[in-house]
Amino acid sequence: MKKLVYSVFVAFWAGVATIVVLELLRPENVFDGNTIDSAEFSIPEVAEHDTFDDCWMVIEGKVYDFSDYIDQHPAPPAVMGSWCGTDATEGMRTKGVGRNHSSAAWALMDQYRIGRLDQTE
Repeated sequence: MKKLVYSVFVAFWAGVATIVVLELLRPENVFDGNTIDSAEFSIPEVAEHDTFDDCWMVIEGKVYDFSDYIDQHPAPPAVMGSWCGTDATEGMRTKGVGRNHSSAAWALMDQYRIGRLDQTE
């Protein structure tokens, strides 16, 4: 019994240590040499990216470049395209019909995040 408890104890802490090390080794997301948290964009800057080929959106104060994702989105491109260059928080929260996007959709956005909205305007 002691060996089992000891093995479980060692396995648990080895798992914790592995997670900590992997987190420390994870590369930071960068945009033009700046970390995502320091890259700031104004509403007029975001508004310049309002086409299917160059589609930026603001969602909850964060700026995303969805240019490469529009063709992968389950709905027709026009659905996302209408939000390009704007604050799309409402679209993300309601899907235009009052239903929030799934938690998986929210998590997917992280890989497209390029910065945050400049709140000083």
